[in-house]
Amino acid sequence: MTSEITLFVNPTAGRGRGAHAAQPAASALRAAGFSVRTVLGQDARDALARARAAVAGGTGALIAVGGDGMVNLALQAVAGTRTPLGLVAVGTGNDFARALGLPVRDPAAAGRVTADALKGDRLRDIDLGRAGDRWFGTVLASGFDSRVNDRGNRMRWPAGRLKYDVAMLAELAAFRPYPYRITLDDGAVREVEATLVAVGNGSSYGGGMRICPGADLADGLFDVTVVGNCSRRTLLRVFPTVYRGGHVDHPKVTVYRAATIELAAEGITGYADGEPLGPLPLTARCVPGAVRVAGP
Repeated sequence: MTSEITLFVNPTAGRGRGAHAAQPAASALRAAGFSVRTVLGQDARDALARARAAVAGGTGALIAVGGDGMVNLALQAVAGTRTPLGLVAVGTGNDFARALGLPVRDPAAAGRVTADALKGDRLRDIDLGRAGDRWFGTVLASGFDSRVNDRGNRMRWPAGRLKYDVAMLAELAAFRPYPYRITLDDGAVREVEATLVAVGNGSSYGGGMRICPGADLADGLFDVTVVGNCSRRTLLRVFPTVYRGGHVDHPKVTVYRAATIELAAEGITGYADGEPLGPLPLTARCVPGAVRVAGP
C-alpha cells in the first residue's frame, strides 16, 4: 500500500468539529509515517468528485473526517474498490464508527487507530446496502423516523439536534401508521400498517438508537425492523427502549432478515445514513464485502 493517503474532510460536521478534527488526525497519521493530503469540496458534489479522483489516482486510503453524512459520501467513492476507508468520527451521530468499534469524537485516537490498522494491514471487508445507485452503511429509515427527518430538515430554528426533537413532537401530534407493501427475498408480499420500517446493514442510527440491534456488518443480510400499527401512547412507551434494542421484544415489532427488500408506501421518503434517498418505492440490496475498512 502506498504511504500517501487522503483526508476527506467535512469542515462543518458536528457544528465545526470537522475542521478542528483534521489537524490532530493528520498529525497522528504523519507520525506513523504517512504522507497526508486533504480534500475539501465547495459542496457535496464537488467533494465527491475530488474523493473519486483521489481513489482513481491510487491513494492508499480515504479517511473520512466528519459524521455519518460524510462517511456516506466517502462510501460513494470507495465502495466496490480495494481502497481502504478510514473514519475520524466527529459528527452528531457517528453510528457507522460505533458499529466498527472506532473512537468517537477523539480525532487523535481515531488517527492512531487508523494508522495502526493501515500499517499492520488490519483491514476487513464489510457489507454495504445499495438502493439505486446510492451506497449506505448503517440504516435505511422510512416512516415515522423519516417524517421527523423531513420536518427537521425544513426547519430553520432551533439549531442542531434540538430541531429534530421539536420535529418529533410535531410528528407525534399528527401521528398515524402508514400502509406499506414489503417484498423480501422469498417474493412474498406483506401488506401491513406500520409506524416505521428500518432496513439495517448496521445496528443503529440517530446517535446510538439500536433500531436493528441484531444487524451484522459481515453476514450478507439486512435486519429489517417493522414497527407495526401502534398507538401514540405505545410508541412513546416503547421509544426509550430503542437505545438498548429492547423494542424488538414488543409484540408490535417484527424483525425479518433478507438480502433484498422492496419498500412501497405513499408519501414516505427513504433516508440512508441520515441522508435522503428519495420517495418510496425503493429497492435495497445487501452487497457482501463491498468496502474495505481500517479499524480494530
